[in-house]
Amino acid sequence: MSTGSGADSAPAPNSTHDSTTQGQDDTAQGQDDTARARDETAQGCTADSKADSPSGSKADSPSGTEPDTKTSGRTGKAGKTGGGTFSSLKIRNYRLFATGAVVSNIGTWMSRVTQDWLVLSLTGSSAAVGITTALQFLPMLLFGLYGGVIADRYPKRRLLIFTQGALGLCGISLAVLTLSGNVQVWHVYLIAFLLGVVTVVDNPTRQSFVSEMVGPDQLRNAVSLNSANFQSARLLGPAIAGVLITTVGSGWAFMLNGLSFIAPLIGLTLMRAHELHASVRIPRGKGQLREGLRYVRGKPELIWPIVLVGFIGTFGFNFPIWLTAFANDVYDGGAGMYAFFNILMAAGSLVGALLAARRRSSRLRLLVLAAMAFGLLEIVVSFSPTVWLFSLLLLPIGMLGLTTNVSANTSVQMASDPEMRGRVMSLYMMVFVGGTPIGGPLLGWVTDTYGARIGFATGGVVSLLAAAAIGLVLTRVIGVRLKIDLRKGRPLMEFVPKKEQLATAA
Repeated sequence: MSTGSGADSAPAPNSTHDSTTQGQDDTAQGQDDTARARDETAQGCTADSKADSPSGSKADSPSGTEPDTKTSGRTGKAGKTGGGTFSSLKIRNYRLFATGAVVSNIGTWMSRVTQDWLVLSLTGSSAAVGITTALQFLPMLLFGLYGGVIADRYPKRRLLIFTQGALGLCGISLAVLTLSGNVQVWHVYLIAFLLGVVTVVDNPTRQSFVSEMVGPDQLRNAVSLNSANFQSARLLGPAIAGVLITTVGSGWAFMLNGLSFIAPLIGLTLMRAHELHASVRIPRGKGQLREGLRYVRGKPELIWPIVLVGFIGTFGFNFPIWLTAFANDVYDGGAGMYAFFNILMAAGSLVGALLAARRRSSRLRLLVLAAMAFGLLEIVVSFSPTVWLFSLLLLPIGMLGLTTNVSANTSVQMASDPEMRGRVMSLYMMVFVGGTPIGGPLLGWVTDTYGARIGFATGGVVSLLAAAAIGLVLTRVIGVRLKIDLRKGRPLMEFVPKKEQLATAA
């Protein structure tokens, strides 16, 4: 399950990353001999985010698949399951993991909707909802990198048993307070913060653990199916929460969330340890945080997608603030309407996740264009004159938000070496959800002061400008230009090498 941003995806092993232009490879090859060796191994696969391994341990493979003994350890039956949208689910350990996750994810979404509505009911303030969200993600901002070091250092299944149990106890504690009638807003704040502390370890550990379950052949599929799992639960969770809030009260929604963590605990316990792929665990040592930061800083294919999702996560993903305000203030609805808005967002996100599961590559071009479209659509939807138009536009917003999320995750994960993966992903999550303590209260204040429409539009403007600016930076860093082709049957926009652009013009 995930208590974070919805970025429920698994890091990829140190394997080929098949995406974008050959011009990007030419530029990166001139800068890095190690990346050249990796690209020559990955026949027919170009890279937006190259996984250039300093160990140089890979052997050339005519099939384009790079065996990585450090990551996969053993190939086993679990590593060869064929293709298809749901191919990862043929692996028993991952099937147990996904089944437990969908149950706890439903509970998590029930709790999120109920928590937001409870805070709004207790305070009448959108800013208070923003503070709650901020407190839940503040630990990721403060301690996120330490979570990555822990994930790289200790057995991941054992860590997940601890973190999932702790998350369940938090849910049960909030349920007891609410059912007893003693709940106050500071109780919600405290438990939100404790959830965030546990998530610091749970997020990078859970993402890294998926690679141990499915191996290199199924990682890309598992990245998207994790998001589809999370968004499928998002369809059911808010609907169940809306019914429970209006019938038996918020406390039972919190109780069911706490009990839902029994499912992933059972799944983790039933896994077959001998079918897991060997992981890379780093020994205890000094300077490991600084080492991770230096590693990311020296790789443009890592740093710029991380910067982009930082802006999107901080300013563009504050939906609890905006949707509660639109449901309560703009359209005079209630908890049922807020739950309905969440269901529509989830439906769009689920479509985006299933499309991503079929996609065979992750491209920086797709990331930038999806982020720009996401910001633009947020601006448009903020001025919807009717609730029906607003509701309809939530579907593509959900799809574009998920596409941005999965594209960024996959690009970053597949460019990371196995021994650095936990630290890279903790930095990614720290930036993605760690900006919420800044963006949540700020946009909550804007929403309270200037109205829900201005608050929603502000998030869209920042997301659009950030995506456009970083897209321009990437075209300069990787030596490509944006090419627009209006001929039928050709891509409308794509990044091409500068020399190809010049040759075409000549």
